[in-house]
Amino acid sequence: MDFLIITGLSGAGKSRVADMLEDLDYYCVDNMPVALMPKFAELCIATGGRYEKVALVTDVRAKNSFDELLKTLDQLKEMNCNVRILYMDADVPTIVRRYKESRRPHPLAQRGSTIEDAVYKEIDLLTPVRERADFIVNSSALTLGQLQSRLFTLFSPEGSRREIDITVEAFGFKYGIPLDADLMFDVRFLPNPFYLEELRPMTGLDRQVAEYVFRSVQTRTFMTKLADMLDFLIPLYVEEGKTSLIIAIGCTGGRHRSVCIASAVNEYLRAKGYRSTNVNRDIQK
Repeated sequence: MDFLIITGLSGAGKSRVADMLEDLDYYCVDNMPVALMPKFAELCIATGGRYEKVALVTDVRAKNSFDELLKTLDQLKEMNCNVRILYMDADVPTIVRRYKESRRPHPLAQRGSTIEDAVYKEIDLLTPVRERADFIVNSSALTLGQLQSRLFTLFSPEGSRREIDITVEAFGFKYGIPLDADLMFDVRFLPNPFYLEELRPMTGLDRQVAEYVFRSVQTRTFMTKLADMLDFLIPLYVEEGKTSLIIAIGCTGGRHRSVCIASAVNEYLRAKGYRSTNVNRDIQK
């Protein structure tokens, strides 16, 4: 069983890290008392593999001696648990700024003392744990995307960040735009099969409709430019840590042009190796 202890300075990002590790299938518990850790480990082991990866957040809020924490970690190792420590760090000015922005009190703050005093006191208390840490991540200059990338590098089985999930959604403007769209493209400038009597009952999933739409020079030019834009944008979204992307493509009714364009975009992205899904929201309306 893999036990990851997340500790470090208050305001350095431990709770954010726990949220990100849940995306790596860790079962995360925040602010667990040190005395309960061995019993919790016994319960996890008793499940027979249900909780193979566990992350426990502990810090000065637990009001425990960190010598007690280190002894408990040794006890977990005796239970054949793979125990590692992730220490979240940040420079003092960054911690002070974050507390001022959040307007929350530092857990070691005392009347008449400054946030800076509390941070330096916490650094002294955590020194023994920091010296035992397997990983030290300084979040001072990291964006959330960079922090996620660092965690995926350390703890993902593949040693890299998780793939982005892409949904290519066709819709009709007459039924409203998708509220959760990240990118939206209007293809109402393309030739409309609705005005051809033999194509009107069909949808963009039918070969005749797709051939009609893609016969247009405008369509082929648009697809070339759209592919170039997506080739540029998607790696940047991945770099920033985005894990899902919704690309909405709309025409008037959501049955013809948007459907065949969305299908083509989905096929293009899948051929590029992306995990992409095609949704046709209004095709039956």
